[in-house]
Amino acid sequence: MRVGGEKALPEHTRQANRSLILRTLFRSDPMSRADLARATELTRVSVSRIVDDLAAEGIVRESGPSPEGRVGKPSMLIALNPDAYHVVTLDLSAYAELTGAIMNLAGDVVHTMVVPTDGARGDELLAKVCALASALVKRSTVRVLGVGVGSPGVVNADGVVREAVAFGWRDLDVGAAVSAVVPVPVHVANDANAAALAARTYGQPVVDNLALVRIGQGIGSGVIVAGALVTGERFTAGEIGHVLVDEGGEVCRCGRRGCLEVVAATPFLRRRLADAGDDTDAVLAAAGQALGRVLTPVVAALGLEQVVLSGPPDVVGDVFLEAAKAAIEHEALAIVTDDFEIRVAVRGDDIVLLGGTALVVAEELGIR
Repeated sequence: MRVGGEKALPEHTRQANRSLILRTLFRSDPMSRADLARATELTRVSVSRIVDDLAAEGIVRESGPSPEGRVGKPSMLIALNPDAYHVVTLDLSAYAELTGAIMNLAGDVVHTMVVPTDGARGDELLAKVCALASALVKRSTVRVLGVGVGSPGVVNADGVVREAVAFGWRDLDVGAAVSAVVPVPVHVANDANAAALAARTYGQPVVDNLALVRIGQGIGSGVIVAGALVTGERFTAGEIGHVLVDEGGEVCRCGRRGCLEVVAATPFLRRRLADAGDDTDAVLAAAGQALGRVLTPVVAALGLEQVVLSGPPDVVGDVFLEAAKAAIEHEALAIVTDDFEIRVAVRGDDIVLLGGTALVVAEELGIR
């Protein structure tokens, strides 16, 4: 067996087994050591050793005896301790303010902070991001596992923001800048990709093939296939906002006419709604249909089980949602959409923050 092109060492196997046990506990009710061994197909000796190590670290804990009526001493159940670590997570997607939070491993919010950008851009804005991350790490009352950052723009695997025009960032190493002011690992992802990770990690039931569509100042999406985030060679996978949907439409910020953004992004849509009088449903339906038509080849080509919409409730509500669903079902084969679901994100307001937590627990604990 080889890992990363190198011969696998015993520590690699131990780490993989540790992550497997944590993933299993994360997605299940408390389990006995014997149940864990059966679920993971690891030996009982290996499971007991790893569980003992995790218990010493505080990341798992005993939750009481098994209720099963077996003869003899009942088995002790093991559960993940969601408060063993905190995660500091930042949402940079709203241009007027930076939002940060402290969350536990279950994604529960412990504390939030909002910092106005006051029009800052470039290095001045990055300084605000770093100060917010540092303040939240210092405020946490337990160990901080890491910092997760959801940033607009194209973000590569090293945490470098290749381009975020509204922020005045280009080839800016946000990950390194934040790492310089906090004593914990830092992970940076595009905000839509972070939101997709949140939908995958914390969604119920767990879906391995999905797209998360963020509808805000612009439109972007994160795509997960076979449980893994798809970023593409240039880290532009999911960039659907500038797909042409109306050749005679408004001029987009990219310089072309009729992009999906000028049809369905929040600022454009709300302006049309304000001018629509009694025809607001028609405006929302047209926008939802446009999104559905753009998503149809994505759903069909990748075999997606689910599309999750994240955006203001007055935009992505019933009319918009149903129009998008109808467009996909109309344009794709029935076999593609038989078990397909499109829904609104349960935690739409803080899904990027939740995504930052998902990013950290994936990278630091192997929980995906």
